[in-house]
Amino acid sequence: MAIRKIVKGGDATLQKKSRAVEKFDERLWQLLDDLAQTMHEANGCGLAAVQVGVLRRAFVIDTGDGVLELVNPEVIGREGIQREQEGCLSFPGEYGVTIRPAIVKLKAQNRNGKWCFYKADGLKARAFCHECDHLDGVVFKDRWIKEM
Repeated sequence: MAIRKIVKGGDATLQKKSRAVEKFDERLWQLLDDLAQTMHEANGCGLAAVQVGVLRRAFVIDTGDGVLELVNPEVIGREGIQREQEGCLSFPGEYGVTIRPAIVKLKAQNRNGKWCFYKADGLKARAFCHECDHLDGVVFKDRWIKEM
């Protein structure tokens, strides 16, 4: 595992759409391990591959109950709304209020390519949406309704 350099706001990489992961091999596993280690080192709760300069549809989150690795994620359901403050490891020290679904249903592949289904609320729902946005070239500042 290795700590990778996090791409900062203003870098055009963050505005690019990521490509689907097709190979579930040691290279992907290394990326997922590095994402988790980098996220924890930076005291974050999520990190997308694009944030370390890799344009692949993969991210990790850890909202307090262990690391989840999500590859080729798709949001398949949304319910309600939540207005909460968000930050981003690519924009250190910047925070703003966003509107996200209160509950999110998502499907994604794990590191071995098996499809898994998730239902999340609160912080985990926000993290899923925030990281999925990164994979589509959208940053949380694009979703701000009010700066903090």
